[in-house]
Amino acid sequence: YEYLMMQDLLPSNKTSTKHLQDDDYEVTVPAYLLDEILAAVSEYQSTEIAEKSDSDFAFGKSKTTVAVAAAGILVAAVAAAVIIQTAEQLQQNAQKTGEDTADNMAGKVMINSIYVDTNAAGEDYLLYVRLAPGSEATTTTTISYQVFCPNGVAEGVLLANDVAPMTTGTFGVATMAPSTGFIMTIDGNEGGADCSPDAQSGGNPIASAQLFIHVGKGGTTYETLTIDSSDAGSRIV
Repeated sequence: YEYLMMQDLLPSNKTSTKHLQDDDYEVTVPAYLLDEILAAVSEYQSTEIAEKSDSDFAFGKSKTTVAVAAAGILVAAVAAAVIIQTAEQLQQNAQKTGEDTADNMAGKVMINSIYVDTNAAGEDYLLYVRLAPGSEATTTTTISYQVFCPNGVAEGVLLANDVAPMTTGTFGVATMAPSTGFIMTIDGNEGGADCSPDAQSGGNPIASAQLFIHVGKGGTTYETLTIDSSDAGSRIV
């Protein structure tokens, strides 16, 4: 109705208008204006449909764009979170690995030299050792050893009477202090297999053995023993 009024197609002196409920109108027009009015109404409806369609399309496009943008932001946020979490995990792993490495390096026995023991010739190995730099005081009974040879494995745990300060040579050290040299004896015929310096395998003296020294929760020291002679005082390493 308002569109027809704006187009001046409903002259008040030739038409009568009745306002109905819900903003509807009942219009009485002369027959000669009917074709022109119907054409105007048809044009108006076509224009309204086109504008509504354009509006819906534009709105739909806008919603799609927003949805895509929101999805992109979400993916980026998740990716960033994953990258941050991964970086933190790698940093923690690297830190733990570094700490474990430092602990293993620090909690080790460093071997200076090894001889055939003079007090138990042919049976024991006599080691000159010290704790690795950075080590803390270590209880002697937390240190274990293994000697591998063709006969099997000799193994045991050190006792205080197996360790002596290098300065005094008096055995009976319950705790090994850092930065101190020690004498250590290892029984090569302990734990069921004979891997001592004078051990034989197949009728022949063993020529070599592999020594492992384990420090509690610390690291492990490995040394190959080359046995050229089982005489007391013979150097092995």
